[in-house]
Amino acid sequence: MELAYYSDFAVRLVNTEEPARNKDSLTSVEAVRALFGASSQTARRATDADVSRFRSVRGRLRAVFTAADSGDQAQAVDLLNSLLMEFPVSPQISGHDYLDDEGHPRWHMHLAEHPSNATAGYAAIAAMGLAFHLTEYGVDRLGLCQAPPCRNAYLDTSTNRSRRYCSDRCATRANVAAYRARKRLEAERSQKTGRTAEKPQESSARTER
Repeated sequence: MELAYYSDFAVRLVNTEEPARNKDSLTSVEAVRALFGASSQTARRATDADVSRFRSVRGRLRAVFTAADSGDQAQAVDLLNSLLMEFPVSPQISGHDYLDDEGHPRWHMHLAEHPSNATAGYAAIAAMGLAFHLTEYGVDRLGLCQAPPCRNAYLDTSTNRSRRYCSDRCATRANVAAYRARKRLEAERSQKTGRTAEKPQESSARTER
């Protein structure tokens, strides 16, 4: 499992909450386990106590995305470093599930899961994955969706650093809203132009009398 894979752990956790819509799907131990995936051993050790702990880590991860999205790179890095220090990882070289054409393992870095509790395990993976993405691609590749009221987190992997939305659905919604706003503005300008043109005509008619 490559380190790039782990960066999505942070996004998944942050996006369990939609503050602007007052929605939160992280309300049970089952929701906590679902974040890991079915094959994770750490997920099986999750308890009800992890729900509140996960929410705490979620808030800190969102703060990283918020700082990055606002252009405060130093703050984003400081916040992420504090998570890395509190939740250290256990990297290992692994070759499972990946074989080359000759049947030999394709060695890669893997983050071992043997933490004290489920929250520590997930936080370590999420923070390390996000740190890898940040250092490999740049702080400005961490963003929050620009389609109100959505503020979901996303990782920009576009070639020209142009991503602004968390999904195609939000991108379409934002484009439709922008199109309608332009049409309203054009209609308002047209009405103002029409009223302006009428006034000289009325003035000219009074002069002729």
